[in-house]
Amino acid sequence: MPLPAREVAAAAEYARAEKAAATRRAYRTDFEIFRAWCAGRCICALPASPEAVAAFLAHEAERQVRPSTIGRRVAAIRYAHKLAGLPLPTDDERVRATVRGIRRSLGAAPSKKMPATAERVIGMAPLAGTRLSSTRDRALLLIGFAGAFRRSELVALNANDIEETAEGLRVTIRRSKTDQEGHGHVIAIPRGMIACPVAALKAWLQAAAITDGPVFRPVAKGGRIRPTRLTDRSVAEIVKAHARRAGLDPKLFAGH
Repeated sequence: MPLPAREVAAAAEYARAEKAAATRRAYRTDFEIFRAWCAGRCICALPASPEAVAAFLAHEAERQVRPSTIGRRVAAIRYAHKLAGLPLPTDDERVRATVRGIRRSLGAAPSKKMPATAERVIGMAPLAGTRLSSTRDRALLLIGFAGAFRRSELVALNANDIEETAEGLRVTIRRSKTDQEGHGHVIAIPRGMIACPVAALKAWLQAAAITDGPVFRPVAKGGRIRPTRLTDRSVAEIVKAHARRAGLDPKLFAGH
């Protein structure tokens, strides 16, 4: 007797939750690129043959796609086959040799991002004023720097994850890239003399009237606060925008 469809779907949903949402989006995009390449040659993408995967990777290298991105394409193809319960073409030596050759030929050194020192972050942080987005961005930058948070950790914060103490804030991180099981940990944020992250966050929460739910939210036209969360991509764009405003090269800054 086959298993109920609802239980099979629930298991598949938990399997997908193994990866962070940003990783799943990247893998989905990468596999669609591979699928389109296969469709243009009338070959099967799932299951894919090792020869097809190796040829696709060589095609991407000839398009000057970065080795790091090609590596992610390989991971996406592998992940799609794993979820489908199919043999993994990426384990074939022909694919592995192609990847090694691409890295040797094109190089695999990652581009360096500029470290966000305290002086730079203070310079980038906008003054809290009449614009709610400026108040939010100031809190986002100062809290993010003070706690050394990842983008995904910042956007996942809820109001009840934050506790004010005499020394500053206790911020509970429910889940992170290094804590996929969700055990959680607490980050202490001290008060500051020049650009206080505690004061910045309190100003944002008060201005936006946020008492529960997501801490960092989109601000629509007219200053309307949306109930949803910022995305990790929008955090990166906020960092780059304020780096540009401060006279820094936005290409040298990411969201971490």
